[in-house]
Amino acid sequence: MMARVPSWTRTTAALALIGMTASFAPLHAQDLPAIPPATAPVSDAATLLADRIRLNASNEIIAEGNVEVYWHEHRLSATRLVYDQAKDLLTIEGPIRMVEPGATGSVIVADQAELSRDLQNGVMLGARMVLSRELQLAANSLERQDGNRTILRQVVASSCRICANDPTPLWEIRARTITHEQAQQKLIFDQAQFRAMGVPLLWLPKLRMPDPTVERMSGFLQPEFRTTSLLGPGLKVPYFITLGPSADLTVTPYFASGHTSTLGLRYRRALDWGAYQIEGAVSRDSIRPGETRGYLFADGQFALRNDFKLSFQLRTVSDQSYLLNYDVSDDDRLWSGLTLQRVRADEVVWARVGNTYSLRDGESNTTEPMLSGDASWTKVFHPNTIGGELTFTTGLHAHLRGSSEELDLDGDGMADGRDMLRLSAVADWRRNWLLGGGLIGAVEGQLAFDSVAVQEDDQFSGNHLRSLPSIGVELRWPWVASSGRAAQVIEPVVQLIWAGKNVKDLPNEDSWLTEYDEGNLFSLSRYPGADLREQGARANLGLSWTRHDASGWSLGLTAGRIYRLDDLGQFPAGSGLSGKRSDWLLATHLSTAGGLLLSNRALFDEDFDFARDELRMAYFGDSTQFAAGYLWMEATPANVKTSELLLESGWDWTPGWRSTFSTRYDLTVDRAARAAFGLQYANECVTVDLSLSRRFTSSTSVEPETDFGLSVQLAGFGAQSRTDGPTRVCRR
Repeated sequence: MMARVPSWTRTTAALALIGMTASFAPLHAQDLPAIPPATAPVSDAATLLADRIRLNASNEIIAEGNVEVYWHEHRLSATRLVYDQAKDLLTIEGPIRMVEPGATGSVIVADQAELSRDLQNGVMLGARMVLSRELQLAANSLERQDGNRTILRQVVASSCRICANDPTPLWEIRARTITHEQAQQKLIFDQAQFRAMGVPLLWLPKLRMPDPTVERMSGFLQPEFRTTSLLGPGLKVPYFITLGPSADLTVTPYFASGHTSTLGLRYRRALDWGAYQIEGAVSRDSIRPGETRGYLFADGQFALRNDFKLSFQLRTVSDQSYLLNYDVSDDDRLWSGLTLQRVRADEVVWARVGNTYSLRDGESNTTEPMLSGDASWTKVFHPNTIGGELTFTTGLHAHLRGSSEELDLDGDGMADGRDMLRLSAVADWRRNWLLGGGLIGAVEGQLAFDSVAVQEDDQFSGNHLRSLPSIGVELRWPWVASSGRAAQVIEPVVQLIWAGKNVKDLPNEDSWLTEYDEGNLFSLSRYPGADLREQGARANLGLSWTRHDASGWSLGLTAGRIYRLDDLGQFPAGSGLSGKRSDWLLATHLSTAGGLLLSNRALFDEDFDFARDELRMAYFGDSTQFAAGYLWMEATPANVKTSELLLESGWDWTPGWRSTFSTRYDLTVDRAARAAFGLQYANECVTVDLSLSRRFTSSTSVEPETDFGLSVQLAGFGAQSRTDGPTRVCRR
C-alpha cells in the first residue's frame, strides 16, 4: 500500500523549513502568527506559503500555486517549489521573483532555479537582476555565492527602458560575466563591450564600476570633451581616489591635441570641526610656449569655541589669462586671507585680513591697497531708561600699498604709496512711537568718531581725529484700504536730519561708489564705507503705494527725493545725489502668481534727464524661465558711461530636452562681452550636456575665445549618477 501524503490548503500552509520531519500537525487560521510573513523572524527559520503543500514518499516538500518564501528580509515568489531535505536544496519553477534586503534593494527575476534553503547559494536560469530599481542585468544564468557575490553569465547591463517594439536600448554593456560584490558595492565586468543604440563603440577586457548604492569609491569619473579656439579639441578624464571615510583626491589629466598637457588635482578633507579643500593644476601649452602655467586655490572653514567660525581662502595663478583659458573662474581679482566671525541675536563679531591680487589690465598691484585688514564688533542694546534700540559699532581698518611714492603719478586721485589705519566708533539710537490718527513717529541719532593715521601721502600724512553728530525725526502716515478683492497701502514719509558740517576731510578709499535707491532713501548716510560720512541738514521725502490683489499679483511704486539746506559738494555729478536737490527716485515692482517679476529703478532730474536706469524682468514657469536686465548709467568720475543688456534663459522643449542661452551685451561699444548656449538631453538612463560659449572681450593678456564642451553621464553606476530626466514611454 502507498503511504498517505498529507496535503493542506493555503490557509494552513505556514511551515518552518528547519529540522522538518515527515510528521506534521495541521494548522488553523487562528493559529497563524500575528506577525506578517514579510517581517523577519527572530529565529533562523524560513516561512513557506502556498496554495497547496504536500509531502511525498521521498520526504520532499512540494509547494504549488502562488508559492512564497520568507527568510529574514528575503522574499521569493514562484509557481512551484520542491524542497529536498536530504540535499537541503530548493528546486524552483518560475516565473520566479526574489527581493533582497539591503541598500541595493535588488530584485531578481528568473525562469527556474536551484537554491539552498536560506536562498544564499545556487543557480538561476534565464535571470534578470535589477539594482536599486535602476540598473538592469539580463543573463543566461545567475549564480549566488554566500549571499554576497552574484555572478551573471552572458549578460547585458543597461539602465534604459526597453520596449517590445524597440528592444535596443540607448546604451548597453555586454559582457561574458558580471560579478556583483554586494559588500564591496562594485560590479566587475569581464570582456565588456559598450554599445550605443546597438552599435559597438568600445571593448575592454576588464571593467570595474560602482553599483547604484555607492556614494564614494575610487575609480574614473565622468569624462568631459572640451575644445577651444586656443587649445583645440581635448579630453578630461578625472580619476577619483578615496582616502578613508573623510578624505579624497581627484586627479584630472587634460590633453588637447598637442596644444596642452595639464594635470589637475583636488584634495578634500572633512574634520569633526570643519573641512577644507585644495585644488590646482599645472600646464604646458601652446598659448605660452616654454612656460609652466597653473593655479592653486584653497578653501576651508572651521568651527571654534564660543560660536566662532574661522575660514581661509587662497587664490594664486601663474598669469592673467590662465583661469579664463582653462575655464576655471571668471574672477579678475583674487583675494587670499583669513576671516573670523561670530553671529548672535544681539551681537556680530567679524574680522578679515588678506591680500588682493588683480588680473585687470590697467590696475596696478603696487599702487592699489591690496594688503588690507578689517575688524568690527556690533552690539545691540535695549536701554530701559530711554527706550528704543541702541546699536554700538567699533571698527578697525588698515591697508598697505606696495609703492612708497607720496605723489599721485598714475593720475587716479590718490597718492601711489598711501597707507592708512582707521579706528572708528559709532553709536546709533532709534525709538518709535505710535501717535494718534495712525501716525508713526520716530527719533534717531548717531554719533561717529574716527581716528586716522596716514603715511606716504604728501597731502594727508599724519594723524587725524574726526567726529560727526547726527540727529533726525521721522513721521510716517500709512493709509490702508481693503476690499474683498484687493488691499492697498499708501504711505507718505518725511524725515528731517541735521548733521554736522565742515568736518575735516580725510582720505577716501572705500566710498567711491555710492548707491541711491529705495533701500537707503531714509538712511543717515548713503556712503558705503566709513571714510566719508554724509553731512549737513537735509530732508528725505518719500511716498510709496502698494496693491495686493486677491488673484495673487501685487504692484508697488516708491518715489522720493532729498532736499539739502546747503550744497557741500559731497557727491559727484552723475550719482543722483549731488546739489541741493537730489534727482528724483522712482522705483516700481510687479509680481504675478504666474511667476512674472518686473522691477525698474530710475534717477532723473526735473528735465527728465536720466542719471541712471535699471530694468529687471524675470519669469519662472514650469517649462520656461528667463531673466533679463538693462542698466544705463551716466559717466561719473568713478565710472565710465554704461549701457549694458543681460539675458539668461532656459526652455524645456519636450520631455527630456532643455536648452539654455545667456549673454551680456555692451551697447556702448556695440558688441557682446560673452554669450553661451547649452543643450541637454536627459532620460531615465543617460544625460548628455552640450555647451558652446564665446568670450568676445580682449586685452593685452586675454584673447577672444570660443569654448565647446560635451559630457555624457550614464545612470546606474554610483548614487551620484542618477538622472532627473523623464522616463521614456513605450508606444505600440
